[in-house]
Amino acid sequence: MRALLTSLLLLAPWLVSAQTDTVRSAFYQTRFGPYNPSRTLACDLLHTDLDLRFDWTKQQAAGTATLWFKPWFYPQDSVAIDAKGFLISSVALIDTNRAKPTTTPLSYAYTDGRVLRVKLPRTYTRTESFAIRITYTARPNELPKTERGPTERSSTAGATSDDKGLYFINPDGKQPGVPRQIWTQGETEANSCWFPTVDTPNEKMTQDFRLTVESRYRTLSNGQLVSQTRNPDGTRTDRWVQTLPHAPYLAMVGVGDFAYVRDSLPPTADRKGLEVSYYVEPAYEKNARGIFGRTPAMIRFFEQVFGVPYVWHKYSQMVVRDFVSGAMENTTATVHNEAVQMDARQLVDENSDAVIAHELAHHWFGDLVTCESWANLPLNEAFATYAEYLWFEHAKGPDEAELQRQSDLFQYLSEAETKQEPLIRYRHADREDMFDAHSYQKGGLVLHLLRKVVGDEAFFASLKRYLNTHRFGTAEVANLREAFEAVTGQDLNWFFEQWFLAPGHAVVRVEQQYTPGRLTLQVRQRQDSLGIPGFVSAYRVPVLIDVWVKGKRTRYDVWLNQADQTVTLPVAEQPELVLFDADYRLVGTVEHTRSRAESLFQYTHADTFRARVESLTRLLEPGALTHPDVVQTLIKALDDPFWKIRQMAVSGLANYTGDAVSVVDNRLRQLAGRDPKSAVRAEALATLSTLRNPANSVVFKQALTDSSYTVVSVALVSYLKGKPADADAIVAQFANERNGSVLAAVADYYAEAADPRRYDWFTQSIGKIRPTERYEFLLAFGKYLLLSSQAIQKKALPTLEAIARNDASPYARFGAYQALGLLLDLPGVSQLRAAIRTAEKDAQLRAIYKQMGE
Repeated sequence: MRALLTSLLLLAPWLVSAQTDTVRSAFYQTRFGPYNPSRTLACDLLHTDLDLRFDWTKQQAAGTATLWFKPWFYPQDSVAIDAKGFLISSVALIDTNRAKPTTTPLSYAYTDGRVLRVKLPRTYTRTESFAIRITYTARPNELPKTERGPTERSSTAGATSDDKGLYFINPDGKQPGVPRQIWTQGETEANSCWFPTVDTPNEKMTQDFRLTVESRYRTLSNGQLVSQTRNPDGTRTDRWVQTLPHAPYLAMVGVGDFAYVRDSLPPTADRKGLEVSYYVEPAYEKNARGIFGRTPAMIRFFEQVFGVPYVWHKYSQMVVRDFVSGAMENTTATVHNEAVQMDARQLVDENSDAVIAHELAHHWFGDLVTCESWANLPLNEAFATYAEYLWFEHAKGPDEAELQRQSDLFQYLSEAETKQEPLIRYRHADREDMFDAHSYQKGGLVLHLLRKVVGDEAFFASLKRYLNTHRFGTAEVANLREAFEAVTGQDLNWFFEQWFLAPGHAVVRVEQQYTPGRLTLQVRQRQDSLGIPGFVSAYRVPVLIDVWVKGKRTRYDVWLNQADQTVTLPVAEQPELVLFDADYRLVGTVEHTRSRAESLFQYTHADTFRARVESLTRLLEPGALTHPDVVQTLIKALDDPFWKIRQMAVSGLANYTGDAVSVVDNRLRQLAGRDPKSAVRAEALATLSTLRNPANSVVFKQALTDSSYTVVSVALVSYLKGKPADADAIVAQFANERNGSVLAAVADYYAEAADPRRYDWFTQSIGKIRPTERYEFLLAFGKYLLLSSQAIQKKALPTLEAIARNDASPYARFGAYQALGLLLDLPGVSQLRAAIRTAEKDAQLRAIYKQMGE
């Protein structure tokens, strides 16, 4: 699963600051709180038969579930079944050993409305199985608040923004432009809100689901569609069967008016041809392959790199409205939120390959081998996050992969300012707390470090052994360590102790001194233990050190193992550059002062993205553009082979007024028109607008026809800054667009005039924009309202309140909340914002509100 707000804090990085007391408090709560064991299984759930019929009006599901059990080891005369908020009609024992199965009513207790405790007619041993049939009604909207989703959380985490399990979208069909859909979301333990099960990750079952729906709708579930039966009442029953076991939280159903686009993988020696399919809204049918079309190649790549074939019946991906997470890796049937749907022009700027690779990789790490308990969640999520890196490394090259890993490091370090915890957390306060930048981003970084410690061949051989040893089963972190030890012949307890079982990260300071023939590095590990036992005072880790003398690089492999360590290297002459942790493998930070000359040399001679971007970051300090050598390096970087470096160099030249301004202006014009990456073209336009050359108005106007929405939006803003005579006519050309970035540019222009006749345009345009794109538009709307009359401001309050409370996207809710913050002079707005904060369910957004001091 991709967490709902993986990067929301990046919207406002100024909200995050170092808070030692918060880190200490969070650590003690986790480290010394109650231990969270794997669930004890008295009975093993073998198989689930399920018949479901949906009631759109009541937003309920009528179900008949038959569950096959056997005692795990000890004899049992009863069984406990998770069943949250159901109306139970009957519970019976099914005797399938006779020619005609018989049913025997069973007594049961269901006092808490969460666990159905069934009394068996006799005691069963572990060599016997039994089947229980439950007839019930699932009522997800009537669940107690504790089952409806996160309220107070002890961290900025959460698997989903709600966990009622079963969701009806536009059930009465009255929301214009919103499709009618039914979908489910099970992780962590919400599938027991719509079918009775043993809702824990250390259980595995097979399943046979029959879904009865109106004949105009498509359905999707796990496994294969084996039959479709038309019923006399005009409905249709689809039967989906999965014969391979998986955890109950990975079961799903989806219903709606979806376009179905079939792709495939050809047969191989290991399997028959594999169905790969995409379920999208009909408007995106022609774009489905543009969105998901790399999936077959991803499957082939992961089979190769993990050393284990894709074992499941098919691989489908479905896009739904108002999904409560980023995406979810239900076995053979991943669900994505609507942000993944893009038209051809949006795909010019971006795609969702990262999340697509992430959810697919879970079909090995998470679905095939499942974390034994939520405390071991990184065994699912760290691997899926690292799979994003592996795919980019394979498909786009090392620079793109390292950009992804750098982003992961930034996200983890941002979270680490307010909490630092072990990756494996048996004492978590809430299972939802596990879904954070530790389990995802730090976990992926640690896996990359492990790869560097043992080497590529041993790393991937160990993954293969781990997957094959625990296939269709569960695992905890010790099993992963044992797989690596079995392959490498090494005792790796030291690595797992410091990186999986202890909190924190490396904080390294390096000082260098050269004397004839010798380079001395004083390396100090200064990670703060905060006075807490368990933090690592000195990491044991191998690092690479690159030393350049006369333009030639020599690489040294050095082990760190002390808090204060002196590293002495034989170096013939004063080095031009010393690059500590040359491949940026350390999980943490490195402070190593360099002169401007060294940073200039680093850009010219270092060959990795991380080294080049670090050199530019160091060069772009305040006043950097007053140094001609820095400007010349930035101009050189405009031709860098990697787009992110070009974009960074372009941005660094903003507001330049020096002697080379004509050269800069000319190069930026070229990039704005011809760079193959739309992000660079957009950045070039934005930087050109800071050079204040009236002649560039022509460039901005030409860019309004670019294939990229992002470029068009920046071109529009830049062109309008010059207050051209045709501004109104130009804006009108884009006022009916559906793209959020373009409409945000139009909104910003309209906001300046605060014309009351534009109010309806603002409110109607919000509905056109995808929820994930509404943030900037809502800020422009807030600006418009701030400059408008009180009458218009009051008129807008219900709209902003509805978005801030109910929008499916946390970005949109946050944008509406901030827009309300511009209207604090209105009576009652302060109290309204307080009520919105109190009602907010998403833990990460609540944390941001708290960071804002509100």
